[in-house]
Order: sequence, then C-alpha cells, then structure tokens
Amino acid sequence: MNDSYDVLARLSDLERQSQRRYMHTESAFLNEEEQAEARRKFPESSWIRYDGGYPGAEKKKVIFLQSEEDDFSDIVCIRARTDQRFRTIGHRDVLGSIMALQVDRHSFGDFWLEEGFIYLYTSSAMAAFFCDHLIRISSLSVSFEVIEEHPVRKKVTREFEGIVSSERIDSLVAELAHVSRTEAQRMIRHEKVMINHRALVDPSELCDNDSTISIRGTGRFKYLGVVRHTKKDRIVVRFSQEIQREEQSR
Repeated sequence: MNDSYDVLARLSDLERQSQRRYMHTESAFLNEEEQAEARRKFPESSWIRYDGGYPGAEKKKVIFLQSEEDDFSDIVCIRARTDQRFRTIGHRDVLGSIMALQVDRHSFGDFWLEEGFIYLYTSSAMAAFFCDHLIRISSLSVSFEVIEEHPVRKKVTREFEGIVSSERIDSLVAELAHVSRTEAQRMIRHEKVMINHRALVDPSELCDNDSTISIRGTGRFKYLGVVRHTKKDRIVVRFSQEIQREEQSR
C-alpha cells in the first residue's frame, strides 16, 4: 500500500460524502503532525470527532458524524500475550513486524507493550487481517485477538536539563540531538525539525515554553523553559520526554 496520504484533500472528500449521503465517514489513522494540519481546516465540533480509541491517543481518525447524537467509531483494540523470558522485544520490533506485512502506516493506531501483552489499535476492518497475519515478532510467536476493552496506554515522562547559549531553536536542537549548532541549522533547513507538529525552516526562531520539539531520528520533546543562568552567562533549560514503558524497565 502507498504510505502517501493527502490529508486535507481526503478529509474534504469524506466531509462531502458525509453531508451528501447523510452518513458518518471516517479517515484512516493520522499522526500528530497530520492532525495538526487537519484541525486548522476541520476543527473538532459536535459534528467532527478526533478518535484514537482511548483518551490521550496519539494517532487518531477524523470522524464526520451524521448527527450530533452519532457516536460511531470503528476502532477496536487487539491484544497478544508475549513470553519474553528468553527474548525481549520492544516497540521497534513490533513496528518492524507490522510494516513487514506491507500495510499502510495509516491503517493502525497506537500500540504498546505492557505487563506481558502487546496492545494494538486498528479499525474493525483491519483487525482480522492483523490477527491472521501478525503472528511473529522477532523470534517470538504471537497470537492477537480482538478484545472488548479499550485500554489506555500508561505514559511515562522523564524530565532533564540541558545547557544552551540561547532559546533559539537551533541551540535547543543541538543540545537535544547532541550535534553542533551548524548541524542543527542544517537539520532545520532540511525540515527534519518540527515545532508543535509544524515544519520549521528558520533556525533563529525562539522557542516558547511548552512547545513540542520533534527531531527526526532523535525523538519528541517538550520545552519547559529556562531554569537558571550560569556564571558564564549560559542558560540551563528543562525538557520533558515521553518514554516507552519497556525502555524504562531496561
């Protein structure tokens, strides 16, 4: 399947279908960057819902409802038990096995490992496919089944400090990615850095408190602001980052 997904064009088509046929329509799962783009034209309302299957989901569908009372959702959760006594798997192993099935990234929502289980959100139409074909992750055999519950991923956040010369975004990116400021500027100009889910092209832009900084190949962070100044007139700043629970236990 093709991974390209023209968010606004597809959503416009779904909205027209919903209005013309007086029925609910739904998009595929959108990541946070795509949702940010979608919300500018299709803000959440009593007729438009963003749903990822559970409160706080990162990947969500845009659902155009047929009425204000419509509570339609085709999102289900599938679960597999894992025995990791002899082989430990992580988030990347699961993602690799999913993508090896040659499915579109928009065909599934959030997934995570927790207390001996893998949880994966997808559509009811795709659930059977994953249950039938997602049977091996790394060297572990797994068996997925649809569950009635909609579990919530327990998020773990770590906070840490860094020392920078200013609150310019290139200075913050250099600290987070452990690269030179020149390299950070190159990354920004090549659109490898996003602020609040929007591509950034100006390295000199200042970063506001509570902004989300996404760096391709490094991770996603929240900038919490200045903590104090050092004697050498540098700035101690604070960040937070969500981590996978399995990463925390390693």
